[in-house]
Parts: sequence; C-alpha cells; structure tokens
Amino acid sequence: KNSIANKNLYQSAWMIADHLAVLLYILQMLMSGQICEMFRYQVEDESSHLDEMPLMMSEEGFENDESDYHTLPRARISQRKRGLEWFICGGWKFLCTSCSDWLINICRRKKELKARTVWLGCPEKCEEKYPKNAIKNQKYNIFTFIPGVLYEQFKFFLNLYFLVVSCSQFVPALKIGYLYTYWAPLGFVLTVTVAREAVDEYRRYKRDKEMNSQLYSKLTVRGKVQVKSSDIQVGDLIIVEKDLFSINAYVYAQKPQLDIHSFEGTFTREDSDPAVHESLSIENTLWASTVVASGTVIGVVIYTGKETRSVMNTSNPKNKVGLLDLELNQLTKALFLALVALSVVMVTLQGFVGPWYRNLFRFLLLFSYIIPISLRVNLDMGKAAYGWMIMKDDNIPGTVVRTSTIPEELGRLVYLLTDKTGTLTQNEMIFKRLHLGTVSYGTDTMDEIQSHIINSYSQVHSQNSGNSTSSTPSRKPQSSAPKVRKSVSSRIHEAVKAIALCHNVTPVYESRAGVSGETEYAEVDQDFSDENRAYQASSPDEVALVQWTESVGLTLVNRDLTSMQLKTPGGHILTYYILQIFPFTSESKRMGIIVRDESSGEITFYMKGADVAMSTIVQYNDWLEEECGNMAREGLRTLVVAKKSLTEEQYQDFESRYNQAKLSIHDRNLKVAAVVESLEREMELLCLTGVEDQLQADVRPTLEMLRNAGIKIWMLTGDKLETATCIAKSSHLVSRTQDIHIFRPVTTRGEAHLELNAFRRKHDCALVISGDSLEVCLKYYEHEFVELACQCPAVVCCRCSPTQKAHIVKLLQHHTGKRTCAIGDGGNDVSMIQAADCGIGIEGKEGKQASLAADFSITQFKHIGRLLMVHGRNSYKRSAALGQFVMHRGLIISTMQAVFSSVFYFASVPLYQGFLMVGYATIYTMFPVFSLVLDQDVKPEMALLYPELYKDLTKGRSLSFKTFLIWVLISIYQGGILMYGALLLFESEFVHVVAISFTALILTELLMVALTIRTWHWLMVVAEFLSLGCYVASLAFLNEYFGIGRVSFGAFLDVAFITTVTFLWKVSAITVVSCLPLYILKYLKRKFSPPSYSKLTS
Repeated sequence: KNSIANKNLYQSAWMIADHLAVLLYILQMLMSGQICEMFRYQVEDESSHLDEMPLMMSEEGFENDESDYHTLPRARISQRKRGLEWFICGGWKFLCTSCSDWLINICRRKKELKARTVWLGCPEKCEEKYPKNAIKNQKYNIFTFIPGVLYEQFKFFLNLYFLVVSCSQFVPALKIGYLYTYWAPLGFVLTVTVAREAVDEYRRYKRDKEMNSQLYSKLTVRGKVQVKSSDIQVGDLIIVEKDLFSINAYVYAQKPQLDIHSFEGTFTREDSDPAVHESLSIENTLWASTVVASGTVIGVVIYTGKETRSVMNTSNPKNKVGLLDLELNQLTKALFLALVALSVVMVTLQGFVGPWYRNLFRFLLLFSYIIPISLRVNLDMGKAAYGWMIMKDDNIPGTVVRTSTIPEELGRLVYLLTDKTGTLTQNEMIFKRLHLGTVSYGTDTMDEIQSHIINSYSQVHSQNSGNSTSSTPSRKPQSSAPKVRKSVSSRIHEAVKAIALCHNVTPVYESRAGVSGETEYAEVDQDFSDENRAYQASSPDEVALVQWTESVGLTLVNRDLTSMQLKTPGGHILTYYILQIFPFTSESKRMGIIVRDESSGEITFYMKGADVAMSTIVQYNDWLEEECGNMAREGLRTLVVAKKSLTEEQYQDFESRYNQAKLSIHDRNLKVAAVVESLEREMELLCLTGVEDQLQADVRPTLEMLRNAGIKIWMLTGDKLETATCIAKSSHLVSRTQDIHIFRPVTTRGEAHLELNAFRRKHDCALVISGDSLEVCLKYYEHEFVELACQCPAVVCCRCSPTQKAHIVKLLQHHTGKRTCAIGDGGNDVSMIQAADCGIGIEGKEGKQASLAADFSITQFKHIGRLLMVHGRNSYKRSAALGQFVMHRGLIISTMQAVFSSVFYFASVPLYQGFLMVGYATIYTMFPVFSLVLDQDVKPEMALLYPELYKDLTKGRSLSFKTFLIWVLISIYQGGILMYGALLLFESEFVHVVAISFTALILTELLMVALTIRTWHWLMVVAEFLSLGCYVASLAFLNEYFGIGRVSFGAFLDVAFITTVTFLWKVSAITVVSCLPLYILKYLKRKFSPPSYSKLTS
C-alpha cells in the first residue's frame, strides 16, 4: 500500500537527487526509528479519509485549510534528537544505563510467580519457598552502603573532579603542597555525606525493625503462640481470639498479582464427609494494614513479603535531584572548561618549554580551586536548614520534610497536579437531596420524610400486631387519603428502606469493644443509644447514607456476615438475612445485596450505583438522566437506587448458578458477572440520592493564590465528569469568567482528530476530559494534545486511574521541561506523587500512604500556599545566592594565583600554603557565607500578599549563566585588584605579600557577604565577627604559613610588621578599591532598576 508515510519517504529521497545521499537518508531513518514509526501509523489506522483531514496547530493553517496532515509524525519526532546528535547529547548515557539494567536483571532473575496450594496451619507442607514476611525500606545493606553512597556522590561532576585531582597528588612530579590540602576538604565532604546517609539509613532500619517486631497471635496444635510479623509464614493461622483446631484443609490461591480489586481461590476441607468446597473472592480476604471494623478474625496467610499486593503495587521511588543541583552541575562543567583554558594559556605564555604537559597538569592543580569542593557540603547543610525551618513553622503545623534534598524545588513549580476527593474536598459526605421522580426533598424538607417514615412504620406495626378487625381501621385512612399522597408515602418508605439495607456499613459500639461475641447481640438489643454507636465502611458515601436513614427514623443497629437489624422509629427491631452481596468495583460501578425479611420471608434484590451503570438496568423513565445532571451541577455525588422482588424459585435457581460460577478457576469474574447480570433486568427505580463532599478549609483563596503565582493547576480525579466539573467551579479552580470546554467522548482516531480541531479554536478556556478520551488522544496525538492542554489556565481529568495520573505527570515533564508538583491524600495518588518532581502528601482519612510516600507531608491543603510562596521562595533564593558565592570564593583566589604565577614568569608555584587554602574555605569564611541561608528578600507576609512575585522564580533568574558571568567578572576584578594592589603598594616589603594579600582577601570576602545580604539576622553579625576573630588569631599563632611559596623560601611573617599603621591603611586601601565600586553599582541598580520585591517593601 502506498501510504502517506511512504510517499513522504520517497518524496524526500527524490528531492536529494543523489544516490549516496538517498542511502544516507534511509540509513539515518532506520537508525532513528522513523521508518518503524511510519509503518506503525499505517498499521494503526487504516481509514484513508484521515489523510486528507489536517490537524492544524496554527490559526493561519486552520483558516487556509492547508492539507498538511502528513507532517504530523514529524511534529512528534522532531521533539527528539536523532542519530549522532542524539548519541552525543546524552544517548551514550542512556545506552550505558540500559546495559547496566540488563546486566542487573540477568544477575537478579525474578522467580516466576505461580498459583499455590496452602495447607491450613501447616507451613511445612508448602511446595516451594516463599519470601520472608519482612518489611524492608532500607536503600543499602552492610555490603552496599559505602559503594552505594560513594556512587551517589561521585556521579556529580564536582566530586568526581576533586577525586581525580586528589589522587594526582600521589604522583611526585605533580605534587603541589601537602596531601591534606586536597584530601582534607574531600574527606570532610564525604564524611558529612556518609554520616547523613548513615543516620537516614539507621532511621529506616529502626522503622523497619519496629514494624517487623509487631507481635501476632498464631494458632498451632499446642494452642495460641505469639510470633513476630517477620516470622509469619505462608500457611500460618493468625487469630485474634482463643481457639484450638484440628483440621485437614487447604486453600488454592491464584498467583500473586498487582490487581487489588480481585482475588480468586478455593477452600477445600478433606476431613469431612462429604468434602467441603467453597469459592474464595476478594470478600474473603484481608490485605496488609487492613482495619477490622468489628468482631474477630481467623485468617490463613496466603502471601508474604514481596508477594503481597501492597508491596507489588509500590514502585521504587526514584532518587529525585533538584533543578538547582542540575544547574550548578552545569556551571561546574563550565568552570572546568575555564580552568583548562586558563592552564593552556599559562603554558602557551610559558612557551611550551621543557615537559610542558607536566606543567599543564600542575597549572590544572594550582587553579583547581576555581571549582569549589565546599559547594556540595554547603548546599547540603543549607537544605537541612531549610527542612528544619519548614518543620518548625508554626503557621503550617504538622508539616514533615521527608526528602531533604529538594526544598528548592518548591520555588520552581509551574504545574500543580492535585487529587480531588480528600485533597480539595474533606471526604466528609453530607446527604443533601432525595429525588423520587415526581418530588424532590432537600435539607430543609427532611422533616416531611421523617413524618412519612413514622406514619408508615406505625401502620405496619399495628397491622402485624393486631387482629383482622383492628387492622381494618388502619387501612381506611389510607384509602380515604389522596392517591398521590399514598403513592409518595409508600415510595418514600421503600426508598429509605432500600438505602438502609443496600450497603456495606457496620455499626460499631465503642463502649462494648471488650464484649465477647455471644453476649454482644443481647446487649445491643437492650441498648441502641446513639452515643455508643459509630459507623464504619470503606466508602464515606455509604456512611453518609446510613447516617441519613438514622436521622429520618430508620436506624442500622447491628450487622454480621449473615444478617442485619434495623430499628424503626417506634423502637421495633426488623431483622433481614443477608443472602448475597455483590460489592462495588470500578468496572461495574454499582453494588447489590439480596436480603430476606425475617417476618414475611420476602426476598428482595437491592442495587445502587452510578447513573451510567444503572440507567440501562432500571425500568424506562423520563427523569433520571435530567435529574442526575441537575444534581451534578450542584456538586453532588449521585447514586441511583433500585430493587427487584424475587420468588423462592427464582432465588434458588440464581444461587445454584452463582455458586457454580464462583467455583470455576478460569474466567471466574466473567462467569460470575454474567450470572449476576441475569438478575439486573427491569429493576424498579426507587430514588436518586445526592451527597455533597465539602471543600477543605480555605481551598478557594489558596487556589486563587497559586493561580496568581503563575502555577497552572490540573485536577486529576477518579470521580465522574459532572461532579469534577462542579467541584472545579465551586473551588474556583476555574474562575467565573472562564469558559469550560468539555471534551466530547472519543473512541477512534478520527473522532479525536475532529475534537482536537474543535478544541484548538477555543481561547483561554479550561479543559475537562475523561480518562478514556485522554487515552485515545495520547495514543495518536500525544504531542499535539499536550501542547494544547498546556495553554489552558486549568485542566480537569476525570475518571483517571492511578497509572494515568502518573502518566500525565511524566508527559508534562517530557513535553514542557517544567517542574511539576503532585499533591494527594490516598494510596491511589502514590504513583503520581512519586513521579512528580516534588510530591506532597496530605494526612487524610484515606490513611498515611500518600503522606509517607511524599517528599513533603502537610495536614491541610491550604498549607501549600505558605509552603511554596514563603519556604519555596526562600529555599531557592538562598541556595542560588549560596552556590554562586561559594563559586565566587574559589574564582577570586584562582585569579590571584594566576596573577601571582604571571609575575613569577609563569611558574607553577602555589601562592598560599595548604593550611591557608583549607582555612580559607572553612573557618575564615564558612560561617558568614553559610549565614546566607538566613537571608530573605521579602517578608513572609509580603510573599503571601503578592503571589505574583513567585512568577520570577520559575524563570530561574536567580541562578543563570547571566548571573554566573556577573560573578565571574566580579571575581576577576577583585582578584586582580587584590594581587596587583599588594604588589604595587608593598614593593619594598615584597616578602610580606602573602600576609598582605590574604588579609585583604579575607576582608573582601566578609564585606562581599555583607553586600549580598538583603535582610540582616543577628546570627549573620556573629558569623562575620567570629570569622574575623579567627583570622586575627591565626595571624599571631600560625605565622609560619604566611611566607611566599614554599617554606624553603625563608619568608616568615613579622608580627611587628602587621601592627604598623602602614600595613593597616594599605590593606584597607586595597580592600576599599576592591569592594567600593561594587557597593556603588549595587546602590545605583537598586535606585534606577529596582527588583520587583524592593518596590513592594519600599
């Protein structure tokens, strides 16, 4: 077939017109994978009409209707470098990583997972060895700790460079000064790093040990014994009540898998006659960390350790590296190039005399301080300080920094991807609306429902308790009442009863926690006081529904595996036997229950679920779809409730088919679903319920602040489209002035093509798209869709799976190159949080899984405002200033060394002795430089009041090649002034040039710190005077180090000389000349071109 892709290939080859060029073109195409991509397009889409339908990405193209569809593959391919360019620009790194991963996988072959037969209470009967039931969150073990930590450090160019430089000092011909000059700073940096990693690793070990040492009760032939969590084996019986056993039974279970919503297995007991065979499903399982609502449990262990669902679904979190660290790594590479260039210049000016290559290497060592080794340790200590400040901030209590390496990322965010339920909303449901088709009840008319329930149950009770004569009068008022009134009353009765029965809620009596199972029923029958009762369920929606039925008079008072009891307004107990339960799943979007009324023996099948699932199940009606839309627009979560009465014969037939389907091993889910669907036909529609999920505190002002800060917010939720859209409006994620484009559901490439064209015409409107449509768009038009979506002020993705959430994060990172932040509160948000550049977890009602997996943990969504605007800003600004100042500190001393060598006929002789070099980077200047972590350009209140200031941070202007070059020029100027000034003013006392220049250097550095600081802190003043005092003391006690070059030169410091007025005024003059012009320039800049924050503070 002559597809457009092949035409493109042939046309391009024809235009080159040279056979050799044609061959090279085809070879390049093969190497880049473009031909494979063309054939993939041909196979994926056979509809030729798309070839003539352009997806245009510009307004001009759309107006002119140019047919440039064939350029679509190139639009995507052009985003990636190909061929030799790809290899040079990072492809080699990718190839090395792939090869190492392949070797690791070869060495660490995973055992094939298989289905298993587990004998109850007999771990020794297991056919194969299963993993130990131990939690391990440690990164290293005793053998891999040192190699692992060293690898993480030396993968940074900075540390690797200094390792090479330090090792070169073992070569006599290259040795300059003392070994400790190079090894002491490197050893200090590595010691600090190893110590920090060791502390973190020890904390992880302690947490793991605490979890693995938890005691559980295990049932054995000898009775109950206590075992540690790590000693639990497959086949063990874990109990929470005293019992003995003698049983010959086993469980056949499917192989370990990722799906947490399904389980297939069978239970077989062989010591009974006949043998017992029971099917096991997800309802018969308890996953790790499950909370038991009430009662007691005996369970057999099926999976342990790495084979548990929770561990298999947890991806190994990547080691996150901040953008600032990557930028500094690039700058150190630029410094290295400058170092090489300077050394080559010196050797060239020397005239390449003698062993010039040796001199070249010696110059590389002499100027090695251009790249400051203290940079990493200063930044790491700064990050630790930022983390401490965040956790000590009283305005955001409970905030925890779990990843201390990326606090600066909080100040560089462009995209915020947030969950909805529990993050923007409280996950606290309140029943708001009941709709019966002809009449609707809201919060202000619930008393009418209550009166209907009281009347209906009083009549039912009087009919059941009285004789035939007394039952007649109770019917007469009903018959004389209007027909509509009677109809509404009976429908309310049926609807409330259905809501009270169709759920998975369990009432728990907190004050009765220690009562044994036998006496629990008796005591519950006697005392139904509300203060003792609490409801527990997997879904807060169900709890809200049951709490509402209690408020209108029908109360759930007890529930076990086989029955549930309701209390009527008159205090009478209604017992219903639970025959079957069909739990809610994300695929079915509904749950059902079959119950038998104890008093009448009637069997009823109740079902509730989402309108999309229930609309085809219930009988024909003309109001359901419209009312669901109305409720969704109010921000309510809707559930459709229906019922179906069954005869005994119908139920027995269903039960036999259902049990048979549950026992099948192959395609069990499909067979079970088919049997259940046979019941789900022509069900009677009872009512439509609306439940509201309340917004978190201060969500609206927080989102407004983030939007003003230039952060684009995407809401990723598993909820349905209408509810997600309504929450987006009510939370002001989408402002009132903005239009909303709801992306039409698409299933084919052609539909996606047309819908994207329609969406492209819209301007400044928020996008709402479902997960299914998103999949189709990303399959065919990934680049085009992301380009359009990124132009939107807000995006809402509904019906998203956890995997899709993480995929969207990676798409934004790949296509935009901007920093992303993900925030969520549940286990389904973990993958998104781990994929983002910065993950924030909220400790919510869905547990701590998201909080523990995140880089930062907060207690409320509103805290994110201060976390980003204040702490993110300060961390980035401070680290940028700190990093550049540390580089300036190395550049200035290297400039002085270059001037010194030039004066001495380009000799590769060190200006300062080893101790002075070590002291210069540590005790003489470390404290003032590190005090920059306390600096701030604006007050926290101002940063929160004017979030627009945050926009400047995302542009990266605080640390760029421009600011870096400014600091390089400052360093060259000051280094030249200090060295030439010392040579000029001290010509007669030239032997004292080391003391003179070094003193001026220290004073200059202290003054430069003062020049850089924007807001003074008392610790900064202390650091300045402490460093100055240390230097003055060393002048007196370490004078042998202040000679020129090596000690053999015989030039030592004369203490009497440095106390003369001449020494003091000349040192002061040099210092003033080096610093005063910079102070003047700073004053003029702030006066004529002030930064945005200074305008606000003034």
